[in-house]
Amino acid sequence: MTGFFRQVADYTQNAISAGKYLLQGLAVTFDHMGRRPITVQYPYEKLIPSERYRGRIHYEFDKCIACEVCVRVCPINLPVVDWVMNKETKKKELRNYSIDFGVCIFCGNCVEYCPTNCLSMTEEYELASFDRHSLNFDNVALGRLPTSVTTDPSVKPLRELGYLPQGIMDPHEVPNKDPRAGKLPAEVLDWMKQESSKEGEIASISNTKEEVN
Repeated sequence: MTGFFRQVADYTQNAISAGKYLLQGLAVTFDHMGRRPITVQYPYEKLIPSERYRGRIHYEFDKCIACEVCVRVCPINLPVVDWVMNKETKKKELRNYSIDFGVCIFCGNCVEYCPTNCLSMTEEYELASFDRHSLNFDNVALGRLPTSVTTDPSVKPLRELGYLPQGIMDPHEVPNKDPRAGKLPAEVLDWMKQESSKEGEIASISNTKEEVN
């Protein structure tokens, strides 16, 4: 009889624990349901990376002296520096420079320790490819100017932190009833259209006055 009651007590305790965990999960779900949506409609909308974002590496062939410091400081010895020694000038001549972004961890050590500043981190983060071998960028591909989100006419750049109240970094911290400090991109576009229409009306009125005079 004692064993039966012990089994019933254990079953009841497990049922209570399961119900407790279920309620905790539902609480998190309902909490997220009341928050602001911050989903970006990629690729038609893109967030602007921060100023210290470490994206694709940009390389300047003319500044490189083939010192191979970037290879020594790289945790995985990733950059491939192909050079030959010029017997006349007794200096290194760089032939090719490549980085495989399929292996790169974007730590930024090569950029930080480069003595001639021929390497720099860009805000370009779209490096997806169907072939892993195409991620191995040579000096020509590395020398390509980085794409900027703000200058791409096919997308609407968004900066989520740009229209949050001062001192708040997480959009989830702003209640739905509280107004934002700035305006949403759609609201800014409507405001620009209104301003342009007002300027057009003012210009037409001034032209009419000039014609009358």
